[in-house]
Amino acid sequence: MQTILGAGGAIGIELARTLTTYTTDIRLVSRTPKPVNPTDQLHPADLNDPAQLSRAVAGSEVCYLTIGYDYNTKLWQERWPTLIRNVVAACARHGAKLVFFDNVYAIGGDNVQHITEASPISPCSKKGEVRAMVDRHILEAVERGQISAIIARAPDFFGPIKDKSITMNMIYDNLVKGKSAQWFCNANVPHSTGYTPDLGKGTAILGNTPDAFNAIWNLPVDNHAPTGQEWTKLFAELMNAPSKCQTLPGWGMRGLGVFVPILKEMYEMRYQYDRPYHFDSTKFNDRFNYTPTTNAEAVRQTVKALR
Repeated sequence: MQTILGAGGAIGIELARTLTTYTTDIRLVSRTPKPVNPTDQLHPADLNDPAQLSRAVAGSEVCYLTIGYDYNTKLWQERWPTLIRNVVAACARHGAKLVFFDNVYAIGGDNVQHITEASPISPCSKKGEVRAMVDRHILEAVERGQISAIIARAPDFFGPIKDKSITMNMIYDNLVKGKSAQWFCNANVPHSTGYTPDLGKGTAILGNTPDAFNAIWNLPVDNHAPTGQEWTKLFAELMNAPSKCQTLPGWGMRGLGVFVPILKEMYEMRYQYDRPYHFDSTKFNDRFNYTPTTNAEAVRQTVKALR
């Protein structure tokens, strides 16, 4: 049994699609799970309840944690510490391996200019501190021999399923409405962005590779990191829209954050946009002989699917 905890989002759905390469024994867990494949087993559960979580993990060989809480610092601080303790405890209790789909918020400051598996945990935001705590808890559990686990990291992402994609919100949604695309801080510096089908496939590959466990892996992402302007151009050309991109500076994010909650939450993350942000998946690509979808092809497939 391979179980996806938090199966309803873009990554959970792409992961479920790919897992059929390895098994038809797939359990989807969320408050209201919906089938992705004909043979999926649906397991409704509130993952914030440790008893329900434990029952969801029971009988699993591998558990993938792909849950995504709303983008709110206070909520993250309240939910993530308890959730990860309960997930690790449940996996240990039932002998399940853990694959945690992670972002790169635990890596801060200039370390985002070249993100590898060896990049230091160096949070410079409150949300980053939460994710650093989560990572450390998993790594410590591995060191103690409590569980076998993988931390599978990804940068911002986009794809045919628009769920929780800042790139789609800033560029695609605005262009569809006939507006200018938007970007944060500096639209002229490189910014890596993952493609959800690649990220889901990469997560499935790792979870089904025994010797990949007890390590951090960067999931497959095109090595070329376009600028915000270049991302806008890729979408605009396929959408027959003007390639205009408005840049919202840091001080603007802070000011407008009083009225727009998401901007208030994004303000502390501006370090990911005011300097080069490059995500390096060379380790994964070399180990699995994997070529990530190019950015141009990923945008083409996304626009085509949504059209």
